[in-house]
Amino acid sequence: MLLNERGLTLAEILVAIAIIGLGLIGLAVVIPVSSYGVQEGNQLSTATFLGEQMVERARAAAWTSTPAVDCLGVSTVAIPEPTPTGATCVGAANPAATQFPDEATAGVGVSGYRQYTRIVRVTDCAATPCAGVTSGSMRLVTVTVTYTPLTSSGGASTVPKTVRIEWLVAQK
Repeated sequence: MLLNERGLTLAEILVAIAIIGLGLIGLAVVIPVSSYGVQEGNQLSTATFLGEQMVERARAAAWTSTPAVDCLGVSTVAIPEPTPTGATCVGAANPAATQFPDEATAGVGVSGYRQYTRIVRVTDCAATPCAGVTSGSMRLVTVTVTYTPLTSSGGASTVPKTVRIEWLVAQK
């Protein structure tokens, strides 16, 4: 037989409710911050994927000395996009047309990824040294992907973010 059957007092219940309430408030503050972190990671991963995708296209482009086929091209001041110069550039409808067009039109962006833009530049390492490399059989492919991240409140940021990937490509 129990002699003390009084239960919980009102003061004890109020203290328990206050402690649980503080824990729930702390949890409510953490959820938006963690959601923002997940969204930022998703956008950064997508931008990196889009950059690597274009680098792989450049790596797969034909650039051989025998026979002389140059589907990689070189970006110049007059023509900002890379332009293939080979007589037979496999995969290009026109040998003088670029295989790596800029996808920087506002609101259009990369196909399937409207909020991302992608710019490709190919530098001849003989003309402009690429990280100390001055060989004419090397080119530096630079892909810049730009996107507008979301803020922690869910709106679009006013400052765009950029992912830049560089890759040295050797002549085959």
